[in-house]
Amino acid sequence: MHPSSVSFSALARALGAEVRRHGLELPSFSSPPRLAGARRTVRRLHGGGFMVSVSVRSRSVDEVLADLVDGVIVVNGLRGREAEGWRLALRAAVLPEAVAA
Repeated sequence: MHPSSVSFSALARALGAEVRRHGLELPSFSSPPRLAGARRTVRRLHGGGFMVSVSVRSRSVDEVLADLVDGVIVVNGLRGREAEGWRLALRAAVLPEAVAA
């Protein structure tokens, strides 16, 4: 299944709710990245916070979700086993909602 802008929004909302629930720093999400050819970018915003931008075109929901989750991992400075644990937990929590959207 390829994500549309509606399912991208649903993915971002579902992931955002899960990130907030666990007290992690929640970045803003957008699509597409401003950097041509990039699948995912993470940038610091002037007023504070971060923006994770993900390419949606010609990519599966799973690929887009993986990039959104990886952006959360980067923003929160997670590494190693801790990062992998969060990666698995966030994807597992969001994927059933993403597929329904």
